[in-house]
Amino acid sequence: MQRLKAVDLRSAWLILIACASVSMVVAAMAALNTALADIAIDLNADTGQMTWIADGYTLALAAMLLPAGAIGDRFGRRELLIAGLVVFAIGSLVAIWAVDPTQLIITRIIAGIGAAFIMPTTLSLITSGVPEDKRSLGISIWAAIAGAGAIAGFFVSGILLEFFSWHSIFITFAVSAVVSALLCLTIGTSRDQHPKRFDFIGSIISILAIAGVVFGLLEAPHRGWDDALVLITLIGGLLLAAVFCVVELRLDNKLLDVRLFTNRAFGAGSLAVALQFFASFGAFYLLLQRLQLVFGYSPLGSAFALMPMVLGVSVFALLGNWIAVRFDSLRFVLGGGIFIAGVGLLLIGLIDYDTYWTLAWMLAVCAIGIGLSTAPSTTAIMSNTPLDNQGVGSAVNDTAREIGAAIGIALAGSLLAAGYAHRIGSTADAAREQLTAAGEQQIAAGDTAGGQMIIAQAGDAADRITRSLAEATEVARRLPGALGDQILEGARNAFVDPMNQACVVLGAVLLVGSVAITVISPRQVVTLEAFIGETHPDPGETDPDATDPDDRHTDDPQPDPEPERTPASQPD
Repeated sequence: MQRLKAVDLRSAWLILIACASVSMVVAAMAALNTALADIAIDLNADTGQMTWIADGYTLALAAMLLPAGAIGDRFGRRELLIAGLVVFAIGSLVAIWAVDPTQLIITRIIAGIGAAFIMPTTLSLITSGVPEDKRSLGISIWAAIAGAGAIAGFFVSGILLEFFSWHSIFITFAVSAVVSALLCLTIGTSRDQHPKRFDFIGSIISILAIAGVVFGLLEAPHRGWDDALVLITLIGGLLLAAVFCVVELRLDNKLLDVRLFTNRAFGAGSLAVALQFFASFGAFYLLLQRLQLVFGYSPLGSAFALMPMVLGVSVFALLGNWIAVRFDSLRFVLGGGIFIAGVGLLLIGLIDYDTYWTLAWMLAVCAIGIGLSTAPSTTAIMSNTPLDNQGVGSAVNDTAREIGAAIGIALAGSLLAAGYAHRIGSTADAAREQLTAAGEQQIAAGDTAGGQMIIAQAGDAADRITRSLAEATEVARRLPGALGDQILEGARNAFVDPMNQACVVLGAVLLVGSVAITVISPRQVVTLEAFIGETHPDPGETDPDATDPDDRHTDDPQPDPEPERTPASQPD
């Protein structure tokens, strides 16, 4: 009894530290969005530079995840977690001394590299260091924290910006990372007990492939999908991904066994994770603008407004894993969760609302769906990854998150930008005409210099109005009277319709994805067909759905089919 209690306490402490670390990584993806306006003023950043101040971190994180996971498996997961926290702290701290946008972008890339070392090791430490009977709970808590981390980032940055400058965000991340690194000294580590030679070729190809795809997706909303650089990076990244698969199939010391994706639970879990972050970050991109620019909320108020997402994801992440494991219903929890999230997004796009509480219950529907599928999808990935490769399995989970988020932002951003540009023309033209007329009247009244200045500003104002709702709102605030009100109303109308259409498209993608997940998912969370089949062949039961419940891997009274891998899962 005393030994069981000690194990439980140790597991709880490990889960706490891992979740604290991963929450920083996810929060850092979102936190700067609330501070970009202040940063742009202080550092004289243009629109493109502002984009990369936010996205440089995401690009570095996504590109480095797979090699980072493999390095953790090889050299020690706790050790890599501490190293990642130190790099993350350095990248965050030096950002406060940045004097131009380029320097700040470089610091964000450094922090992103550190985050890539942190994110996969937090999950692999849980799956390798927590007893099997507590593992699903640990994964559920991790998934809930990771899913709600972005909103936590909005919340913390909103509070800090209420009282301090944007530098306080980076100081907070740096201090938190240092404290987490010190706490990591109190937990055990784990690693692959029989590591093969590190796959440098696969690592380089994977970095270039993921960086190309993510770069193209992040730049597409701003440059356009037909831009030459966007097409080159997207197509080049996809071609490199195909090359990576071919290379990995031929290597003995492979970075990632791509055959894992033929495992139905692993493949369905990866798709579900990508769709969850596709929906979450696509919705965040749209709704934060509506809350702040249409409803008039502050950054902190917007974070509070997204609390239904936090509560729904956190509560139902715990429930979803229990249902999937207890009732052998992975197929229905994953497919049903993604379906419910899709319905929530469709409702946001189809129902006309002008009050927050109407939006809140639709957000709750979306959050329930994402929450139900969050933990089971991660469990399906990690439970079907060999114990010695938990870092790589975690990296696959995290890479799916990053690519899903990038696709969601790119698709939502492109639809919104195209729809806004199509509708805002009449408002911009009217503003230009009225400002020009006002300038001519001033010239006629004898104020030549003042009138010419107004006429010169008319074209600039019209151009800014056409760029985005944020810039149109700023122009409207500087123009008193009826003209400012007219610009603001026209810009908001031009924003709301394409935003609703983007939500409908995001929801439709989730509905289609839910069907695909339902088709390819097995009933059980743990299948391990590829590995169990090698040691316990059973010609009569090749379909995991046909497996007798009494012969499930999780309840099998027989010895572990691969006992020599078990030590790799225990803390040193």
